[in-house]
Amino acid sequence: MVAKTKKQTGKSPATQTDRDRSPLVSPPGKSNVRRPGREGKAFNSTHSNGLSGIRHKLGLTPSAAAKLGITLLLGKYHLTQLFENDRHFSHLSNLEKEMAFRTEMGLYYSYYKTIIEAPSFLDGLHMVMNDRLTEHPLVINTLKRFNLYPEVVLASWYRMYTGVMAYFGIPTKMCWSINRGEGLTPVDSCEGMGDPAYFYVTCVFLLNGMMMSIFFMYGSYLSGSRLGGVITTLCFFFNHGESTRVMWTPPLRESFAYPFLVLQMLLLTYILRRTAMVALGISNLCFMLPWQFAQFVLLTQVASLFASYILGYLAAAKMQSILVTHMITLGVCFVLMFGNSMLLTSFYASSLVSIWVSWRLLYCICLVMQGLAWVCSTVLLKFLLSTVLGASDDAHISGLIKSKFTSYKDFHTLMYTCAAEFDFMELEVNSVPLSELKFVSLPLKDDDWLILVYHSLQLMAFAVLAILIMRLKLFLTPHMCIMASLICSRQLFGWIGEKFKQHTVVFAVLAIMAIQGMTNLQAQWAIIGEFSNLPQEELLDWIQENTRPNAVFAGAMPTMASVKLSTGRPIVNHPHYEDAGLRERTKLVYSMYSRMSGETVKRNLMKLGVDFFILEDSWCTRRTRPGCSMPEIWDIEDPQNVGKTPLCTHISRNSRPHFTTVFSNDIYKVLKVPKATKDLR
Repeated sequence: MVAKTKKQTGKSPATQTDRDRSPLVSPPGKSNVRRPGREGKAFNSTHSNGLSGIRHKLGLTPSAAAKLGITLLLGKYHLTQLFENDRHFSHLSNLEKEMAFRTEMGLYYSYYKTIIEAPSFLDGLHMVMNDRLTEHPLVINTLKRFNLYPEVVLASWYRMYTGVMAYFGIPTKMCWSINRGEGLTPVDSCEGMGDPAYFYVTCVFLLNGMMMSIFFMYGSYLSGSRLGGVITTLCFFFNHGESTRVMWTPPLRESFAYPFLVLQMLLLTYILRRTAMVALGISNLCFMLPWQFAQFVLLTQVASLFASYILGYLAAAKMQSILVTHMITLGVCFVLMFGNSMLLTSFYASSLVSIWVSWRLLYCICLVMQGLAWVCSTVLLKFLLSTVLGASDDAHISGLIKSKFTSYKDFHTLMYTCAAEFDFMELEVNSVPLSELKFVSLPLKDDDWLILVYHSLQLMAFAVLAILIMRLKLFLTPHMCIMASLICSRQLFGWIGEKFKQHTVVFAVLAIMAIQGMTNLQAQWAIIGEFSNLPQEELLDWIQENTRPNAVFAGAMPTMASVKLSTGRPIVNHPHYEDAGLRERTKLVYSMYSRMSGETVKRNLMKLGVDFFILEDSWCTRRTRPGCSMPEIWDIEDPQNVGKTPLCTHISRNSRPHFTTVFSNDIYKVLKVPKATKDLR
């Protein structure tokens, strides 16, 4: 019989059990059988230069503010419950909670853990800025490389929170002893804001709950009706699985960045009528700092604005002001990211300069030529800057784009395109109202036309991104929800008749949407499982107990993130693929899954200073589609060995004479990499 008993009440993170010594891991492992246990379980930030104007425009009374608060709490509760249902997070040990943060999520979370466990906040900050574990033997500034400002902020909040609560003697978490059954040892599980993982995910879900309030404001402001805000919010909920994945992957960069993009676009919509450049710049910065891919989204925004200018809807003075704001924000972000070259060599940075130059030098020629000049100069300037600065960190992005339109493929490109989320988007039916808007003879003011044109262009840009890379539906579906609010606009749909008739039509459309929408929600609510990954738990326990603290590990990128977080051992490769040097390191490590000779692979690993290699048979045999198994990917880079049996197949049977097997279970095999010939005797 499985039982759960109350263990302790903690006042600070100091109350941890011996089991806490190894946290995260990566591969998923869930069962449909759950552990029985205990039962039950405003938005008012205004800015004098932006949101206050929106609030005044909407007439946000205390009653309306309360509705925004309800939207925030509803969004947070929805995300929390989905996450709890999927992971049974409240009943997991510290190790299992961190194991639930898979692949790059575990890498990001490890730096949060480093800071909160350091003697002081500044000591922790110094450790992540002078990291010796992530790319052994290199010392890297992870704050520069990995967009870790969210972890720095959350770690500082956590230290302040637990410090204040401990000072006043207020309990911050409740711990329990969980009997896992099946002959497994009991584990300690903690809930409450004093638990590091609980604090982390709660803050993420609160931020994304706040995003729901922003969606309500956005829809209301765009349509000129609070009913439009309701439409946008319900559309988002009805298409929740297609709009976000924060409920499954809280630590990903998009979980922190996307809410600020929604805020930034709301402020930009306001600016197109009035002015609020300071607020726009701040939201821009908050969007760019957490996410390395923010530059591509802002590129589409700048392109949409420039197209609006070329079409004659956006005034030159306002375009100039927005452009300057983007440039200043980019400069500030470059400084805060310690001179990250990817920012200066991005298409986004090149587009800003190109618009400015084409605007100033080519003003006398036709506007269509300005547009063509902008496209050409952006591409040329981007590659020129990359060449001059010797930056190739984003070269794989160019390869990925090239592969979408040609037959081009290489090792790094296939590492992306073989994943389903980077494939072309599949056509799906969403419960978003689609309306044919007749733009002729609509009684719109110039500013209204500008906003409509900009949002339409932005929607098309997001559609192109989503079609090319399915993962980027993150931008398309929510923007469709925002555009759906226009069905409540009197300017666009006043021809339906008086307000009562229009609202009747809106509610009829909403009822139709709800049929598929509720089906979508019920499908999400029906996901019930529990995280479990015993093979990886065995692996991490073995590493902790049987290897030196400075033993260096290599292997599959997701597993390496887990090894670093859970054991604190140095690793040579990891899942953050946006660095040219790291990609080459990973390629050397993954030669284990090629058809090369064992001696060649052994030399590659010895060159990196690897002590142990973690072999996973699934990486040798898994094939998502033809041409996408690791040996087949290697065939592109190593054609002379095509047709030979992959080395990993040989090693899984017998690791000698090149390596020595020191640990194995059903999933993992740890190979000792010899330092000299005598190690093989």
